[in-house]
Amino acid sequence: MDRRRFLASAGLAGASILAGCGAIENQSTRSPPLVEDRPDATYYPTHSEGMEMIGHKEAGDYMVGLTYSYPHRFWTVTGTNAEQVTIQDADSVHLMASVWDPETEMVLPIESGVSITIDADGETVADKQPWPMVSQNMGFHYGDNYQLDGEGVYEITVRVDGMTERRLDGLADRFGDAGEMTTNFEFSRDARDDISYDEYADQQGSRAALDLMNMEMIPTSQVPATEDLPGKLLGTAKGSDEVYAATWLTEADFLEPGQSYLAVSVRTPYNRVPLPMMSLDGTVEIDGETAFDDTLSPAVHPDIGYHYGAVVETTGDPSVSVETVSPPQVSRHEGYETAFIGTPTLEF
Repeated sequence: MDRRRFLASAGLAGASILAGCGAIENQSTRSPPLVEDRPDATYYPTHSEGMEMIGHKEAGDYMVGLTYSYPHRFWTVTGTNAEQVTIQDADSVHLMASVWDPETEMVLPIESGVSITIDADGETVADKQPWPMVSQNMGFHYGDNYQLDGEGVYEITVRVDGMTERRLDGLADRFGDAGEMTTNFEFSRDARDDISYDEYADQQGSRAALDLMNMEMIPTSQVPATEDLPGKLLGTAKGSDEVYAATWLTEADFLEPGQSYLAVSVRTPYNRVPLPMMSLDGTVEIDGETAFDDTLSPAVHPDIGYHYGAVVETTGDPSVSVETVSPPQVSRHEGYETAFIGTPTLEF
């Protein structure tokens, strides 16, 4: 059992005791003190750190981009509890892997995960799975703090497992197999310490978010605006700060006659970053009769992006209820750690 799965099972076991935001610490060893009265929502962080490109290559069907920055604090989430991961003295860099479809440039959250192996002179320095993460300026990615063996050249291998999420339309026959890419990284402390670093003494704690970075080699991690979603938009609603958009498709290549598709896109409130790895149940009623009452499965579609959906055996005018069984089981950079923790039930 890998580290992430162990922590997830342990955290879920205690979720009833640690419900809410849990014991979130107030100090990181190399970052400004956290805002004292943080809202239970997205907020402007104390600071931001830039990042530098290491390389990007194809990995099977996937494209993978690898970047790095300073080691920094973040929060893991198990159940409804957020727990801070503090910076260790031996941490050298924070590595971030982005995975996307090279044809549509859609960033792909993959629940089966990513692994990163770092070698130097034929010896393995690190070999672990980074956490699935969301950050305000980076969007969705996989990241963790890594300890290197001093300055020098390292060989980094990123392995992306095959997607278990449902793939629809043009994505249906892709991403089922694992892919792998290898690139070299020359680490120096001076180069790392030249990465941009900004503090926001006047804005920290306010209800806002940093803008997403625009990087030439990595696509922006966003889902479509609600008005651009295909099908009939049933409405939008806010949960525990995340925004749910429900749309109803009666025509699509993957549907058979007499079928419709309910898609629920969940995104951050400011930058439309997808929030994956949730557990959602949905109920669809047509003319007072229940047409569907089951789990909404994670899926990707070229025009919807990452979402939760189900095929429904009807084409009528729906009334929809969505129950959040568990919030996004993704780690968060500062500014997101107190948001997206609740389990709302919403009507459309």
